[in-house]
Amino acid sequence: MTAAYGIDRAKREGARAARRLSALLATLVLLAAAPQQTPLRVLVLGDSLAAGYGLAPEEGFQALLAAGLRAQGLSVTLEDGAVSGDTSAGGRARLDWLLGDDPGSAPEAAILELGANDGLRGTAPAVMEANLAAILDRLAARHIPVLLCGMYAPPNMGADYGARFRAVFERLGRRPGVIFEPFFLEGVAGDPSLIQADHLHPNAAGEKRVVAAVLPYAARLVAAVKKGKATP
Repeated sequence: MTAAYGIDRAKREGARAARRLSALLATLVLLAAAPQQTPLRVLVLGDSLAAGYGLAPEEGFQALLAAGLRAQGLSVTLEDGAVSGDTSAGGRARLDWLLGDDPGSAPEAAILELGANDGLRGTAPAVMEANLAAILDRLAARHIPVLLCGMYAPPNMGADYGARFRAVFERLGRRPGVIFEPFFLEGVAGDPSLIQADHLHPNAAGEKRVVAAVLPYAARLVAAVKKGKATP
């Protein structure tokens, strides 16, 4: 009886092992057949604000934004096109290089964050508008939807300059295919507790505030592109 019991037990364990193996194989087949989510390529064309100036890489705008989008189930790869000190003219000059010649590797969406250095330099708003419009035209020609982040001029430039400066972004933000976030530094600019010692760039806490404000707009952009909409 002992030998028979051992044989029966071995058969039962063998059957259970076979069922587990069958279930595992079925799961692997389903996983292999399931469509894999390809990360959306998003170009970040900006200046030091988007480059995370003065912060550790994991504290910067792009790292925090990518993490925020992933937390919402949106898979993205942010392509870093942010250069400290850049102006609208600089962004315009290097855009074609960033886009490349291969449509298969070009970004599928873009975040445009430029203008702060134009304001610091007192660039004529009309000149800045021409540069930003040219960037948007180039992206539109490649069917790349855009999140345009607005910027305000420094207060010392005067009320008239500030109004004309802000109006540039408001006009461009009404373009088809553009999602407009009115002010990149909303809730951060002017708050000493959220700004670095240079009085210009967000500190780690400020960067979190910036990303929290931008995130809904970026999520809207990514979700729209993933659904295959021509314009968000």
